[in-house]
Amino acid sequence: MANARRSGFRRLGVDLTDRSTIMQVMTPSADTQTRILESARELIHARSYADVGVTAICEHAGVNKGSFYHFFPSKRDLTIAVLDTYYLEMKEQLLDRAFSSDIPPLQRLERLAVLIYEFQKEVADRAGHILGCPFGNLAVELSTQDEPIRRKVAEIFARLRADIRQTLEEAVETGAVQGIDVGATAEAMLAYFEGVMLMAKTRNDPDVLRQLLPALAQIRIAHPGD
Repeated sequence: MANARRSGFRRLGVDLTDRSTIMQVMTPSADTQTRILESARELIHARSYADVGVTAICEHAGVNKGSFYHFFPSKRDLTIAVLDTYYLEMKEQLLDRAFSSDIPPLQRLERLAVLIYEFQKEVADRAGHILGCPFGNLAVELSTQDEPIRRKVAEIFARLRADIRQTLEEAVETGAVQGIDVGATAEAMLAYFEGVMLMAKTRNDPDVLRQLLPALAQIRIAHPGD
């Protein structure tokens, strides 16, 4: 947990597939883009999309609006880029660790619950309140107002659902579970996860996650007619 706790979701801005890029001193333009991304991510997660304007992002990042619009045509485009970085870091720091094949499939879901609780608890201790799921937050706020952002969130949810589904398929293959509709169960698990996150945010209490998230691994949806 040490790496996740130190970094949170903070690593951004370079192409990690290009080692030459990592070894070079970051250019001013790349540094500016990174600061804009990090500022938007921090402000929108802590507050809301509607409450954070371009001016606030630029002031937080220490850049002018000309620099902002050089990299991002609009706040929407910036937000979509922020969602992509959120997902990549969540995958690296939480999902890849949770779904590692070193333990049986259902135990991976239990480990996911622990990692999510510990991360949200750390954020709450630092910020003073539960910030919730960055994807779920934007889904609730913007799904009826901004179609491109809604589609991006739906795409990320589909990736999360696929990870859960693959784990369930392995559980079925090993005989750990039987007679379930794997797709529907994965969907139900994701829905339960987002609901618990919303409840924890509403109550501003990380213990809601500690108490309820472990039950995610017990959800089963049977095939229709079974």
